[in-house]
Amino acid sequence: METSPRLPAAFLAHGSPMLAVEEDGVTAMLRRWGGSLRPRAIVVVSAHWEAPGPVRITAAERPTLIYDFSGFPPELYDLRYPSPGDPALAADLVKRLESAGVKAAPDGRHGLDHGAWVPIRHAFPAADLPMLEVSLPVPRSPELLAQLGMALAPLREAGVLLVGSGGIVHNLRRVRLDDKDAPVDSWAREFDTWVAGRIPSLDPVSLSGYRSEAPHAAESVPTSEHFDPLFFVLGAALPGDRPSTLVEGFQYGNLSMRSFALSS
Repeated sequence: METSPRLPAAFLAHGSPMLAVEEDGVTAMLRRWGGSLRPRAIVVVSAHWEAPGPVRITAAERPTLIYDFSGFPPELYDLRYPSPGDPALAADLVKRLESAGVKAAPDGRHGLDHGAWVPIRHAFPAADLPMLEVSLPVPRSPELLAQLGMALAPLREAGVLLVGSGGIVHNLRRVRLDDKDAPVDSWAREFDTWVAGRIPSLDPVSLSGYRSEAPHAAESVPTSEHFDPLFFVLGAALPGDRPSTLVEGFQYGNLSMRSFALSS
């Protein structure tokens, strides 16, 4: 399959770490979607790498996997995803971010956390594509995250798939991990619906006031790290893009699995 002239920017909900070993509608979607693409590389902003100082980009030739979860079955810790890195692309990302006024630096030691490797492992099971991860800056704002997306958006025209990995509703205090098919909590559905209604505008500003404007925002987004990759993806929109829903719905009562891709 030839490389697409424009790769998508996508927001993928990575759900529970158990997604790594499960087969369900979400993993089937990831396989279908990944199978329709052939990027030359994948760049992921994950909820699970927050770092102060300059924005960091993984720059190892062979990034390690980070099993940043506990209390799950041993089989999860035996999983491997030996995707290569791409130090030259990492240097290019640093240059692009610096040119956009964002301090950035390569990181040759940091690996790939489960927010990155779990969904990508399903979408591209061969593990033959370079995957890089970009950290969430601390402190940060929706405007800064959108700026990151805008700085890297031109890479989409050069065969690079941009991914934000997180979850629109993510509250570990309320999630019911003992029942994947639990009835959906109304507060979670209302917040998810509010966000979904604003995605088609592809305007990060329309979502930046979610804490004061959206219903049940405090309950749905008690901390922002899973929501914030959404601003990166919207910032990476290019002229002619339209959003297409990849997945919608919930697992474990209130864990939103809403995922979408921007493409022309």
